[in-house]
Amino acid sequence: MEEAHALAHGILDETCRAVVGKRTQIRLILSGLLADGHVLLDDVPGVAKTLTARSLARAAGLDFSRVQFTPDVLPADITGALVLDLATRTPEFRPGPVFTDLLLADEVNRAPAKTQSALLEAMQERQVTVDGTPRPLERPFLVIATQNPVESEGTYPLPEAQLDRFLLRTTMGYPSAADEITLLRDRVTRKADEIMLEPRCDVATFVRLQRSLEEIHVDARLLEYAVAVVRATREDGRLAVGASPRGTLALVKLSRAQALLEGRDHVGPDDVRSVAVAALGHRVVLSDDAWARRADPDEVVREAVDSVAVPDASPDGG
Repeated sequence: MEEAHALAHGILDETCRAVVGKRTQIRLILSGLLADGHVLLDDVPGVAKTLTARSLARAAGLDFSRVQFTPDVLPADITGALVLDLATRTPEFRPGPVFTDLLLADEVNRAPAKTQSALLEAMQERQVTVDGTPRPLERPFLVIATQNPVESEGTYPLPEAQLDRFLLRTTMGYPSAADEITLLRDRVTRKADEIMLEPRCDVATFVRLQRSLEEIHVDARLLEYAVAVVRATREDGRLAVGASPRGTLALVKLSRAQALLEGRDHVGPDDVRSVAVAALGHRVVLSDDAWARRADPDEVVREAVDSVAVPDASPDGG
Protein backbone atom coordinates (compact mmCIF):
# COMPACT_ATOMS: atom_id res chain seq x y z
CA MET A 1 0.00 0.00 0.00
CA GLU A 2 2.90 2.38 0.72
CA GLU A 3 4.25 1.78 -2.78
CA ALA A 4 0.84 2.50 -4.33
CA HIS A 5 0.48 5.67 -2.25
CA ALA A 6 3.94 6.89 -3.31
CA LEU A 7 3.23 6.16 -6.97
CA ALA A 8 -0.13 7.96 -6.91
CA HIS A 9 1.45 10.99 -5.26
CA GLY A 10 4.25 10.92 -7.83
CA ILE A 11 1.66 11.24 -10.61
CA LEU A 12 -0.08 14.02 -8.70
CA ASP A 13 3.14 15.94 -8.03
CA GLU A 14 4.30 15.67 -11.63
CA THR A 15 0.96 16.91 -12.97
CA CYS A 16 1.02 19.86 -10.57
CA ARG A 17 4.30 20.98 -12.14
CA ALA A 18 2.31 21.85 -15.27
CA VAL A 19 -0.97 22.97 -13.72
CA VAL A 20 -0.25 25.63 -11.11
CA GLY A 21 -2.40 26.08 -8.02
CA LYS A 22 -4.94 23.36 -8.74
CA ARG A 23 -3.72 20.51 -6.58
CA THR A 24 -7.10 19.92 -4.93
CA GLN A 25 -8.90 19.68 -8.28
CA ILE A 26 -6.19 17.51 -9.84
CA ARG A 27 -6.27 15.21 -6.85
CA LEU A 28 -10.02 14.74 -7.29
CA ILE A 29 -9.66 14.07 -11.02
CA LEU A 30 -6.85 11.61 -10.36
CA SER A 31 -9.08 9.88 -7.80
CA GLY A 32 -11.65 9.37 -10.54
CA LEU A 33 -9.07 7.89 -12.92
CA LEU A 34 -7.66 5.61 -10.22
CA ALA A 35 -11.21 4.42 -9.54
CA ASP A 36 -11.46 3.46 -13.23
CA GLY A 37 -14.07 6.12 -13.89
CA HIS A 38 -14.78 8.91 -16.35
CA VAL A 39 -14.58 12.58 -15.39
CA LEU A 40 -16.66 15.56 -16.55
CA LEU A 41 -15.04 19.00 -16.27
CA ASP A 42 -17.71 21.68 -16.41
CA ASP A 43 -16.04 25.08 -16.64
CA VAL A 44 -15.32 28.14 -18.77
CA PRO A 45 -12.55 28.14 -21.41
CA GLY A 46 -8.96 28.85 -20.48
CA VAL A 47 -8.80 27.34 -16.99
CA ALA A 48 -6.46 24.42 -17.88
CA LYS A 49 -8.98 21.65 -18.50
CA THR A 50 -7.13 20.36 -21.57
CA LEU A 51 -3.73 20.91 -19.97
CA THR A 52 -4.82 18.93 -16.91
CA ALA A 53 -5.97 15.96 -18.98
CA ARG A 54 -2.85 15.93 -21.13
CA SER A 55 -0.54 16.33 -18.13
CA LEU A 56 -2.22 13.51 -16.18
CA ALA A 57 -1.85 11.22 -19.19
CA ARG A 58 1.83 12.11 -19.51
CA ALA A 59 2.59 11.70 -15.81
CA ALA A 60 0.78 8.34 -15.67
CA GLY A 61 2.43 7.03 -18.85
CA LEU A 62 -0.89 6.70 -20.69
CA ASP A 63 -1.57 7.07 -24.40
CA PHE A 64 -3.55 10.25 -25.01
CA SER A 65 -6.03 11.28 -27.69
CA ARG A 66 -8.16 14.38 -28.06
CA VAL A 67 -11.41 14.88 -29.95
CA GLN A 68 -12.79 18.37 -30.51
CA PHE A 69 -16.53 17.83 -30.69
CA THR A 70 -18.58 19.94 -33.10
CA PRO A 71 -22.11 19.49 -34.49
CA ASP A 72 -20.75 17.81 -37.65
CA VAL A 73 -18.64 15.16 -35.88
CA LEU A 74 -19.91 11.70 -36.82
CA PRO A 75 -19.72 8.49 -34.74
CA ALA A 76 -17.16 7.09 -37.19
CA ASP A 77 -14.93 10.09 -36.50
CA ILE A 78 -14.38 8.84 -32.96
CA THR A 79 -14.87 5.07 -33.22
CA GLY A 80 -13.13 4.41 -36.52
CA ALA A 81 -14.48 2.93 -39.74
CA LEU A 82 -14.04 0.24 -42.35
CA VAL A 83 -12.09 1.48 -45.36
CA LEU A 84 -11.17 -0.28 -48.58
CA ASP A 85 -7.55 -1.35 -48.83
CA LEU A 86 -6.75 -0.68 -52.50
CA ALA A 87 -3.83 -3.10 -52.47
CA THR A 88 -5.82 -6.12 -51.28
CA ARG A 89 -9.29 -4.86 -52.31
CA THR A 90 -10.63 -5.90 -48.92
CA PRO A 91 -12.13 -3.72 -46.19
CA GLU A 92 -10.01 -3.15 -43.12
CA PHE A 93 -10.80 -1.44 -39.84
CA ARG A 94 -9.00 1.77 -39.06
CA PRO A 95 -9.43 2.61 -35.38
CA GLY A 96 -10.49 6.08 -34.34
CA PRO A 97 -9.16 8.22 -31.48
CA VAL A 98 -11.30 6.33 -28.96
CA PHE A 99 -8.74 3.51 -29.10
CA THR A 100 -6.45 5.01 -26.50
CA ASP A 101 -5.84 4.97 -22.76
CA LEU A 102 -7.07 8.48 -21.92
CA LEU A 103 -9.45 10.31 -24.24
CA LEU A 104 -10.14 14.02 -23.92
CA ALA A 105 -13.66 14.66 -25.24
CA ASP A 106 -13.46 18.43 -25.62
CA GLU A 107 -16.79 20.31 -25.56
CA VAL A 108 -18.68 17.03 -25.58
CA ASN A 109 -22.04 18.80 -25.44
CA ARG A 110 -21.48 20.15 -28.95
CA ALA A 111 -21.74 16.64 -30.41
CA PRO A 112 -25.13 15.54 -31.80
CA ALA A 113 -27.06 12.79 -30.02
CA LYS A 114 -25.89 10.01 -32.35
CA THR A 115 -22.23 10.81 -31.70
CA GLN A 116 -22.85 11.15 -27.97
CA SER A 117 -24.46 7.70 -28.07
CA ALA A 118 -21.34 6.18 -29.66
CA LEU A 119 -19.20 7.73 -26.94
CA LEU A 120 -21.65 6.50 -24.31
CA GLU A 121 -21.24 2.91 -25.52
CA ALA A 122 -17.46 3.25 -25.33
CA MET A 123 -17.64 4.69 -21.81
CA GLN A 124 -20.09 2.15 -20.42
CA GLU A 125 -19.35 -1.06 -22.31
CA ARG A 126 -15.64 -0.47 -22.99
CA GLN A 127 -16.31 -1.29 -26.63
CA VAL A 128 -17.49 0.31 -29.87
CA THR A 129 -19.67 -1.18 -32.58
CA VAL A 130 -18.67 -0.56 -36.19
CA ASP A 131 -20.81 -2.03 -38.98
CA GLY A 132 -22.44 -4.36 -36.46
CA THR A 133 -19.15 -5.72 -35.15
CA PRO A 134 -18.26 -5.00 -31.51
CA ARG A 135 -14.64 -4.04 -30.98
CA PRO A 136 -13.37 -4.06 -27.38
CA LEU A 137 -11.28 -1.26 -25.91
CA GLU A 138 -8.25 -2.31 -23.91
CA ARG A 139 -7.95 -1.20 -20.29
CA PRO A 140 -7.39 1.35 -19.15
CA PHE A 141 -9.92 3.31 -21.16
CA LEU A 142 -10.70 6.58 -19.43
CA VAL A 143 -12.55 9.68 -20.63
CA ILE A 144 -12.12 13.23 -19.42
CA ALA A 145 -14.90 15.25 -21.04
CA THR A 146 -15.26 19.01 -20.93
CA GLN A 147 -18.14 21.35 -21.51
CA ASN A 148 -18.60 25.11 -21.32
CA PRO A 149 -21.50 26.05 -19.03
CA VAL A 150 -21.71 29.60 -20.41
CA GLU A 151 -22.37 29.07 -24.12
CA SER A 152 -25.54 27.16 -25.01
CA GLU A 153 -25.91 28.04 -28.70
CA GLY A 154 -25.17 25.07 -30.93
CA THR A 155 -25.01 22.59 -28.05
CA TYR A 156 -26.82 19.36 -27.28
CA PRO A 157 -27.21 19.03 -23.50
CA LEU A 158 -26.05 15.69 -22.16
CA PRO A 159 -29.03 13.53 -21.13
CA GLU A 160 -29.26 12.29 -17.56
CA ALA A 161 -28.42 8.75 -18.73
CA GLN A 162 -25.06 9.91 -20.05
CA LEU A 163 -24.32 12.19 -17.12
CA ASP A 164 -24.83 9.20 -14.84
CA ARG A 165 -21.96 7.39 -16.60
CA PHE A 166 -19.45 9.94 -15.35
CA LEU A 167 -17.96 8.90 -12.05
CA LEU A 168 -17.61 12.52 -11.04
CA ARG A 169 -18.16 16.06 -12.22
CA THR A 170 -16.08 18.99 -11.06
CA THR A 171 -14.77 22.39 -12.06
CA MET A 172 -11.27 23.85 -12.28
CA GLY A 173 -12.02 27.43 -11.26
CA TYR A 174 -9.86 30.51 -11.67
CA PRO A 175 -6.44 30.58 -9.99
CA SER A 176 -5.74 32.86 -7.08
CA ALA A 177 -3.78 36.05 -7.76
CA ALA A 178 -0.64 34.53 -6.22
CA ASP A 179 -0.96 31.36 -8.33
CA GLU A 180 -1.53 33.40 -11.48
CA ILE A 181 1.63 35.39 -10.78
CA THR A 182 3.52 32.11 -10.25
CA LEU A 183 2.13 30.81 -13.54
CA LEU A 184 3.41 33.89 -15.38
CA ARG A 185 6.78 33.84 -13.63
CA ASP A 186 7.30 30.16 -14.49
CA ARG A 187 6.40 30.80 -18.14
CA VAL A 188 8.85 33.70 -18.42
CA THR A 189 11.62 31.66 -16.79
CA ARG A 190 10.90 28.57 -18.91
CA LYS A 191 10.94 30.52 -22.21
CA ALA A 192 8.47 28.04 -23.71
CA ASP A 193 4.74 27.42 -23.52
CA GLU A 194 5.01 23.71 -22.79
CA ILE A 195 6.59 22.14 -19.74
CA MET A 196 8.19 18.73 -20.22
CA LEU A 197 6.80 16.15 -17.79
CA GLU A 198 8.31 12.78 -16.98
CA PRO A 199 6.15 9.63 -16.79
CA ARG A 200 6.04 8.27 -13.26
CA CYS A 201 4.82 4.83 -14.39
CA ASP A 202 3.74 2.87 -17.46
CA VAL A 203 0.32 1.60 -18.52
CA ALA A 204 0.65 -1.80 -16.84
CA THR A 205 1.74 -0.19 -13.57
CA PHE A 206 -1.17 2.26 -13.69
CA VAL A 207 -3.62 -0.63 -14.12
CA ARG A 208 -2.08 -2.34 -11.08
CA LEU A 209 -2.45 0.94 -9.20
CA GLN A 210 -6.15 0.98 -10.09
CA ARG A 211 -6.54 -2.60 -8.88
CA SER A 212 -4.85 -1.77 -5.58
CA LEU A 213 -8.01 0.13 -4.59
CA GLU A 214 -9.69 -3.23 -4.05
CA GLU A 215 -7.40 -3.71 -1.04
CA ILE A 216 -8.75 -0.57 0.65
CA HIS A 217 -11.05 -1.69 3.48
CA VAL A 218 -14.54 -0.18 3.77
CA ASP A 219 -16.21 -0.77 7.13
CA ALA A 220 -19.86 -1.85 7.12
CA ARG A 221 -20.78 1.34 9.00
CA LEU A 222 -19.37 3.42 6.18
CA LEU A 223 -21.26 1.42 3.59
CA GLU A 224 -24.43 2.22 5.53
CA TYR A 225 -23.34 5.86 5.72
CA ALA A 226 -22.84 6.03 1.93
CA VAL A 227 -26.31 4.57 1.36
CA ALA A 228 -27.82 7.04 3.85
CA VAL A 229 -26.17 9.97 2.06
CA VAL A 230 -27.53 8.87 -1.32
CA ARG A 231 -31.00 8.18 0.09
CA ALA A 232 -31.02 11.67 1.59
CA THR A 233 -30.87 13.07 -1.97
CA ARG A 234 -33.86 10.92 -2.97
CA GLU A 235 -35.90 12.19 -0.03
CA ASP A 236 -35.10 15.89 -0.51
CA GLY A 237 -38.21 17.75 -1.69
CA ARG A 238 -36.13 20.09 -3.86
CA LEU A 239 -35.06 17.17 -6.06
CA ALA A 240 -37.36 15.50 -8.56
CA VAL A 241 -34.79 12.73 -9.04
CA GLY A 242 -32.21 11.72 -6.45
CA ALA A 243 -28.90 9.98 -7.01
CA SER A 244 -29.03 6.48 -8.49
CA PRO A 245 -27.48 3.28 -7.07
CA ARG A 246 -24.68 3.89 -9.57
CA GLY A 247 -24.06 7.05 -7.56
CA THR A 248 -23.68 4.97 -4.38
CA LEU A 249 -21.08 2.81 -6.10
CA ALA A 250 -19.28 5.90 -7.37
CA LEU A 251 -19.24 7.36 -3.86
CA VAL A 252 -17.52 4.28 -2.42
CA LYS A 253 -15.05 3.94 -5.32
CA LEU A 254 -13.99 7.57 -5.04
CA SER A 255 -13.74 7.27 -1.26
CA ARG A 256 -11.32 4.37 -1.67
CA ALA A 257 -9.20 6.42 -4.07
CA GLN A 258 -9.12 9.29 -1.58
CA ALA A 259 -7.99 6.90 1.16
CA LEU A 260 -5.18 5.65 -1.08
CA LEU A 261 -4.00 9.20 -1.75
CA GLU A 262 -4.04 9.79 2.02
CA GLY A 263 -1.85 6.71 2.50
CA ARG A 264 -4.47 4.73 4.44
CA ASP A 265 -5.63 1.16 3.91
CA HIS A 266 -9.19 1.98 5.01
CA VAL A 267 -11.90 4.50 4.19
CA GLY A 268 -12.94 7.14 6.73
CA PRO A 269 -16.08 9.32 6.91
CA ASP A 270 -14.13 12.35 5.67
CA ASP A 271 -13.26 10.46 2.48
CA VAL A 272 -16.96 9.97 1.77
CA ARG A 273 -17.86 13.56 2.59
CA SER A 274 -15.01 15.02 0.52
CA VAL A 275 -16.20 13.38 -2.72
CA ALA A 276 -19.98 13.34 -2.20
CA VAL A 277 -20.81 16.48 -4.17
CA ALA A 278 -18.51 15.56 -7.07
CA ALA A 279 -19.91 12.01 -7.18
CA LEU A 280 -23.61 12.89 -6.79
CA GLY A 281 -24.22 16.48 -7.89
CA HIS A 282 -24.61 15.65 -11.61
CA ARG A 283 -26.92 12.69 -10.93
CA VAL A 284 -29.79 14.65 -9.39
CA VAL A 285 -32.58 16.62 -11.07
CA LEU A 286 -34.13 19.70 -9.49
CA SER A 287 -37.87 19.92 -8.99
CA ASP A 288 -39.70 22.55 -11.05
CA ASP A 289 -40.05 24.79 -8.01
CA ALA A 290 -36.36 24.49 -7.08
CA TRP A 291 -35.35 25.15 -10.68
CA ALA A 292 -37.54 28.25 -10.75
CA ARG A 293 -35.85 29.43 -7.57
CA ARG A 294 -32.46 28.84 -9.26
CA ALA A 295 -31.34 26.34 -6.66
CA ASP A 296 -27.86 24.88 -7.12
CA PRO A 297 -27.93 21.05 -7.37
CA ASP A 298 -24.47 20.83 -5.80
CA GLU A 299 -25.60 22.91 -2.83
CA VAL A 300 -28.71 20.75 -2.40
CA VAL A 301 -26.50 17.64 -2.35
CA ARG A 302 -24.13 19.29 0.10
CA GLU A 303 -27.00 20.04 2.47
CA ALA A 304 -28.30 16.48 2.09
CA VAL A 305 -24.84 15.18 3.06
CA ASP A 306 -24.75 17.48 6.09
CA SER A 307 -28.15 16.17 7.20
CA VAL A 308 -26.83 12.63 7.69
CA ALA A 309 -25.17 11.76 10.98
CA VAL A 310 -21.50 10.87 10.59
CA PRO A 311 -20.71 7.39 11.97
CA ASP A 312 -17.92 6.63 14.41
CA ALA A 313 -15.34 4.92 12.21
CA SER A 314 -12.91 4.03 15.00
CA PRO A 315 -12.23 0.30 15.49
CA ASP A 316 -14.36 0.18 18.63
CA GLY A 317 -16.97 2.66 17.46
CA GLY A 318 -20.73 2.21 17.45
